[in-house]
Amino acid sequence: MTPLLKSFSALADEVRMSIVNQLMDHGELPAGDLVRGSGLTAPAISRHLKVLREAGLIEQRAVGTRRLYSARPEGLQLIATWTKSKREFWDTSLHRLETALMEDDI
Repeated sequence: MTPLLKSFSALADEVRMSIVNQLMDHGELPAGDLVRGSGLTAPAISRHLKVLREAGLIEQRAVGTRRLYSARPEGLQLIATWTKSKREFWDTSLHRLETALMEDDI
């Protein structure tokens, strides 16, 4: 699986997308903070964190017995680059739609 497909696959899960959003909004967080309020067990969150790490979207740092997690800009940049590369497709498609709608109004 390519890195881009791994990223999209990892983010397709609502819990994992929420974890990445939390890390982007709040910066580095311990796993315990990600468990609180999620309604999930620590082992379930741990499995989601593993998928995100393997996809290159987050990184883990050990401080004593604690594990701290943060969003990995390089991994998220891959998605941003792909999205930007498709902008011409969307701009062209939206322009064609606008033209067709304007012709219907005439």
